[in-house]
Amino acid sequence: CAKLSRFCAEQDLADGEFLAGIPGALGGALAMNAGAWGDDTWSHVEQVTTVDRRGCLHIHTRGDYEVGYRHVQGSREGWFVEAVLAFTPGDGEESRRRVKDLLSRRNRSQPIGQPSCGSVFRNPPGDHAARLIEAAGLKGTGIGGAMISEKHANFIINTGTATAADMEALMARVQGEIHARFGTELVPEVRIVGEPLGEMAS
Repeated sequence: CAKLSRFCAEQDLADGEFLAGIPGALGGALAMNAGAWGDDTWSHVEQVTTVDRRGCLHIHTRGDYEVGYRHVQGSREGWFVEAVLAFTPGDGEESRRRVKDLLSRRNRSQPIGQPSCGSVFRNPPGDHAARLIEAAGLKGTGIGGAMISEKHANFIINTGTATAADMEALMARVQGEIHARFGTELVPEVRIVGEPLGEMAS
């Protein structure tokens, strides 16, 4: 995503600056409609190509998918391998300045440089997951090697020994406490691959 943001600036295209601080590749950004600073990936999608388990490619348009906040639902044929994106003409120098400013703001507010999976929970309507987690006094709370960041409450960092089970258990604890205190259901923004935590021992 960072490379794509730089490419847009080099080509004098605007509106790609938000991608600079999104960790990961475009495939993941497409799968969850990653976004930041008021913009998101699928606002720029014109067409995508997916590959299925048989290795066959399929082309889809933006209209083939139901897209929302950190949500993409459509063809179950496989995985994203390519996308055609549209950005508006702009000033490359101004885009580079904006990227630098956005990255500086992100570095000041998020635990950049510490291993994490990025933002963990979606923001509830009209609120922010980080505000709720901090209000519940959960900053710094840990299970095993996983800990809620002291810098940004919606990040769970790996202090060095965290397992997937540690991360999932801490996520579950956060969800339980936020629901008990505020009656709000926090929906994970990250996707968990594999067996659910509660079924691993069965």
